[in-house]
Amino acid sequence: MSSVSAIGALPPVITLDDVAALAAADEHHRYELSREGVLLVMPPPRPEHAVTVARLIPWFHSHGYGPEQVIPDCGIDVGGGRQPDLTIWAKGCPPRSARSVYAGVDGLLLVVEVVSPETEATDRVIKRDEYHAAGVPRYWIVGNDKANTVQMLARAADGYRVEREVALARLLTEPAPVFV
Repeated sequence: MSSVSAIGALPPVITLDDVAALAAADEHHRYELSREGVLLVMPPPRPEHAVTVARLIPWFHSHGYGPEQVIPDCGIDVGGGRQPDLTIWAKGCPPRSARSVYAGVDGLLLVVEVVSPETEATDRVIKRDEYHAAGVPRYWIVGNDKANTVQMLARAADGYRVEREVALARLLTEPAPVFV
């Protein structure tokens, strides 16, 4: 069954529930919805991408973040529906559904996106603006360069500001930051 047949013909205005239905019917693609209502259909992450995410999860766990705080591939409602590679949540505030099956941003401390060549502009520009507008306090962008440079951004009134840039291998030798 195609993903479109799962919900019928695509409606003129696509909702987060429509995107969730598409994703549920198609395990071979990733679906996101921009806050302007643009549907993005992406292939699954490349193996290198998945390995990068897999390296971050135990690093956060080993520094005191519990399994209910370190959540990969959690859909979040940022005015549209995004599915970041990794999200970090406040202790006692795991993700909760908001206006659809997507989680609201209450308790969300950090969003991590691992850049793929196909998603670089979206991750570095569009999602950066959407996450800021939704109030996400921190956004890390892991580059697809040789060092997997992690650009650590913190929310300011007029956008995100760069706090630090560090190679992923070096970052993983340091303690994980404590977010408040």
